[in-house]
Amino acid sequence: MRKLFAAAAILAIAGTGIAAAQDAPFGMQIKARQGIMAYRALQMGVLGGMAKGDVAYDAAAAQKAADNLMATVTLDASMLWPQGSDNSANPASTALAAIWADGSDIGDKATAFAEAVTAMQAAAGTDLASLQGAMGNLGGACGGCHKAFRVPSN
Repeated sequence: MRKLFAAAAILAIAGTGIAAAQDAPFGMQIKARQGIMAYRALQMGVLGGMAKGDVAYDAAAAQKAADNLMATVTLDASMLWPQGSDNSANPASTALAAIWADGSDIGDKATAFAEAVTAMQAAAGTDLASLQGAMGNLGGACGGCHKAFRVPSN
């Protein structure tokens, strides 16, 4: 009986958290896009570790990380970025409202990221020098968007 009560309590608490995330303005969209960003960061960590020499170069692992990045680029994530899903509307978001402002160059930044990922995908499994050569543009594309459109981290 105690186990049944404990399980019911856990499910009720978990359900409350899920419902709260769904009820916040665009909570589910924000969580989903943050998940994609976390997945990208994981792949970038693999590639960056090799590029810096912190991790031994492994052509297969580098190619897999680059291929995984490319998979995120090919997703149609437009539904995850509705206007009003910025940090001022929902503190769970780190996106700035500038993304949706007139004249925003978010599309250009997304294109630059896709091009940098494409170059990394072509280079990653070739050799360390090729991976390192593609890393600067990839990191720059990530940083360019984050500096312009993400709440600064402390």
